[in-house]
Amino acid sequence: MKKQLIAAAVATSVSAIAMADVSITGGMKANYTYTDYGTTSTADNNQFKHETDLSIKGKSGDTDVVINMSVTDATSGSASGSGSSGVDTTNTIEDVYMTTNIAGVNVKMGQWDNGNNYLRASGRNGGKFEGSTNIGGLKVLYGNNNGNNAEYVTLSGSMSGIDASYKKVDAGDEYKLGTTLGGVKATYHAVNSDTANKDRNSIELATSVGGVDLMLVKAEAESATCLSGDTWLGDFEDTTNYGCDATNDATYVMELSKGQDITGVKATTSLAGNTVTFENVQIDDVASEDTTINQIIVTRPLASGATFELTYTDLADDSSNDDDYESLDLELAVKF
Repeated sequence: MKKQLIAAAVATSVSAIAMADVSITGGMKANYTYTDYGTTSTADNNQFKHETDLSIKGKSGDTDVVINMSVTDATSGSASGSGSSGVDTTNTIEDVYMTTNIAGVNVKMGQWDNGNNYLRASGRNGGKFEGSTNIGGLKVLYGNNNGNNAEYVTLSGSMSGIDASYKKVDAGDEYKLGTTLGGVKATYHAVNSDTANKDRNSIELATSVGGVDLMLVKAEAESATCLSGDTWLGDFEDTTNYGCDATNDATYVMELSKGQDITGVKATTSLAGNTVTFENVQIDDVASEDTTINQIIVTRPLASGATFELTYTDLADDSSNDDDYESLDLELAVKF
């Protein structure tokens, strides 16, 4: 009788979940990183860290609600449990938004990541709104980034094999063009500011030759601004070993000046069941401080369902070895 009651309770619970149309996905990665700095004034570093992501999606008809959460180390290199609560993790609600369709207009409201590119870092804030629809093959989008003077309008579409978009914001505009010619995919991106000498642009070329995926990226910033994107070219934000900001304050291991140019080459192939990637990034820091970053990444799926990834990074600054370092990062990751 007890078994029958338990079975009925489980069946009722599962049925309720199914009717609610709720899905949960996520992943976790754990890293060990050893960093060997090029100067005795900076101590070499061993660090274990972890990051967990969880996404909850609820659906009712054409309306979706998405909640993305993240659990990361709250401290950098400290012993676990050193805080007063015995917990050294930070729990963050990253994205909370609803999407629906009203009279043919797709609506999105809440908080979400605005995405990464080579020119600017990603960011989030609440109170965002977007509404979009298609008119004669042209997508028209209106957005408001939580505030006055925070409106933007985007027009995008495809014609004769060329994808194009134009975005008008309060203090400038943004262009994107993309096409494929002779097996080479080309993408151009420009962010123009109404303020003098603050324009930025990038061009990406990608193709595949003999089983090797190749990519070349060139990103440039004018003299009164800098690049802060966090794609594979490098994370130029203040949370990393190298970074760039408009004030040029000395908050990084390696501080990049305004107006720098960055060139990146990436090659990826399969070798003995592994995915092997080589990256070379050249940073022209305008003044006497140019930087070269070489990186080798080996990724392998494991029988356990996890993925192992080894990343070796070598950073060299031609003006001084104070910023130089080599690092080895070992990662176990899983998605579900």
